[in-house]
Amino acid sequence: MSDNTLYRLADSTAIEALVDYWVAWPHTFSPVLYSLHMLNYQKKNLISYLQNPQIHLKSGDNPKLFGESFINVPIDRAADIAQMLDRITNEHGDSLQMASDLIALQNRLDSEAVGQSLEPYYQQLPNSLRGYVELLYDYNNRPIVRCIESLFYKSRHYKKHLQSLRLFTQTHDQARPYYMSTPRLPDDDSIFWQITFSESAVDELFKLDSQPQSLSYIRNVLGLNTCDDDKLLCLLTEKAPRAVESWQGQGVRIRYLGHAGILVETADIVLLIDPLIAVKPSEGGIERYSFQDLPTYIDYVLITHVHHDYCVFETLLRLRHKIGCLVVPKNAGIFYADISIRLMARELGFQNVIEVEPLNSIPFFGGEIIAIPFLGEHNDLSFAKSAYLVCAGSQKILFAADSNCLEPQMYKNLREEYGTIDTVFLGMECIGAPLSWIYGALLPKLPDYQDCQARRSDGSNAEAALQLLDAVGANRVYVYALGREPWLQYFMALEPEDDDAYIRDISKMLAVCHDKNYVEARCLYGSAEIFLSKN
Repeated sequence: MSDNTLYRLADSTAIEALVDYWVAWPHTFSPVLYSLHMLNYQKKNLISYLQNPQIHLKSGDNPKLFGESFINVPIDRAADIAQMLDRITNEHGDSLQMASDLIALQNRLDSEAVGQSLEPYYQQLPNSLRGYVELLYDYNNRPIVRCIESLFYKSRHYKKHLQSLRLFTQTHDQARPYYMSTPRLPDDDSIFWQITFSESAVDELFKLDSQPQSLSYIRNVLGLNTCDDDKLLCLLTEKAPRAVESWQGQGVRIRYLGHAGILVETADIVLLIDPLIAVKPSEGGIERYSFQDLPTYIDYVLITHVHHDYCVFETLLRLRHKIGCLVVPKNAGIFYADISIRLMARELGFQNVIEVEPLNSIPFFGGEIIAIPFLGEHNDLSFAKSAYLVCAGSQKILFAADSNCLEPQMYKNLREEYGTIDTVFLGMECIGAPLSWIYGALLPKLPDYQDCQARRSDGSNAEAALQLLDAVGANRVYVYALGREPWLQYFMALEPEDDDAYIRDISKMLAVCHDKNYVEARCLYGSAEIFLSKN
C-alpha cells in the first residue's frame, strides 16, 4: 500500500459526536442540563434496561414505540450497560448530587419564599451550588434559582474529557437507533476517537471531506496504529472530491438540504440556516445534498433555536473549519434550561460567534440579516430562539423555522418596518410533542398530565400559517419537511404517512395559497433548488 495514495472521507461515512457514549446534543452538553438529564433520564433508563432487557429490545423493535425511552442494545451487552450505570453512579456522583440539590432548592423556595428577602437562603445553599447560583424573584414574587452557566462550564460538572467522535459507515438511512435513549457502545465496525470537540485536530479530520490526505496522515490525526487500517480504510475513498463552484449567477440560489436546512447563495455571500446534513448511505437512498455538495467557505451559519434537530453537533463540528461566523439567538440568562448557545458554541470550538436579539442586523455586501421574533413552539417555556429575515438585493426571505403565528399583529409590525416579505420558509409541525417529552427531565416538577398535553412544541397550523403569510404579504411559501426524510428517523422518531395530520394541514394551507395565485407554494422534501430573480 503506497503512502502516495490520497484518501478522503467516503460519502457514506457518518460521524456522531458523543458525550460519555451518548449522542451529544444540548441536553447532554451544557453542564446543568446534562446533570439533570443524566439523573432523570439516562440513569433511570439504564436501571430499567438491566431489570428487564427483553422488554427494552422488544419495544425498541416496535416502530410505534420508536422514540420512547427504550434502550436498543443486545442482551449479550448487558454488562456494558451495567458498567455505564456504575460510571454514572460513581464518576458522576457529584453532578447527580448537584442536580438533586438544584431541584430540591427550587422546590423548597417555591414552598417557603413568598416575598420575603432571599438573602438568608445563601447561607443554607448546599455545597454543590455554592458560588454557582443567584436567588431571585420574578415581578410576582415567584422565586427563581438562576444558574450562572459560564461558571458551570468552568466547574467539575463540565467533563469535556468524556467527549468523543464515533466514525462508522451509514449503510442505510434508518440504521441508527434513537438518539436519546440508546448509548453508542464500542463495536468492531466503528472507530471511537476520544477527543475534546474544541480541539483543532477535529478540523483536520473533517477537512478530509474535501482535502484528501495520505493514510499515514489520517492515522496520525486519529491516533491509530497500522493494525487499525482495515477498519479505517472502510471509511475512506480514493475517489477525488467533487469540485464545487461558487454561485455567480444573478439573484439568489437557494438549496434545500433536508429537514429545515437551507443554503442561500448570491454572488457575494453564502448563508446556511439550521444545517442538518445527511451522508449518502452505502446501500443508497433518496436524493439529497451532502457534505460534498457544500461550498468551500460559508460566510454565516444561522441557528434559529437550540433544539437537537436545529443545533446539530455532528453537522456543526463537521463544517466548523469552513464557517466564517456562527449567528445564534441570545438567551434570557434567567432559567437554567434556557442555555446560552454562545457559550455552548465556544465550547464546541467556534471562535467567531454573534449573538442576536430581535431586530439586530448583520449587514453584508448587497444586503443584511435581521433577527426576527420567534413565537411559540417551546411549550410556553423561555428559550433562546430567533427567526431570520435575509435581505439580498430586492429579495426579502423570511426563515421562520417552527414559528407559531400566535399574534399576527407582530408580523404586520414587521411588514410596516421592513416592507413586503415575498418569500417565507416555514415549519408546520402543528401537533408537536407534549411538555414532558424533552423537558420532563429538567423541570423541578411537572404540571399535571392534561397541562403537559396542552403545552406542546407545536408550530403553525394551516390557519396560523395563512395569517402569517397574509401579514407579511408573501407570494411564495415553502414548508419544511420537518423530520419526514428517512435519515431523520433516529432524531425525530416519526413514521410519516401520506395523509397524516401534518400533511392534511399543509395541504389545506397550500390549496389556499394556490387559489390566491402565489408564485409558488409547496412542501419541500429531500432536496430542492430554488432561484429568486435579481429584480
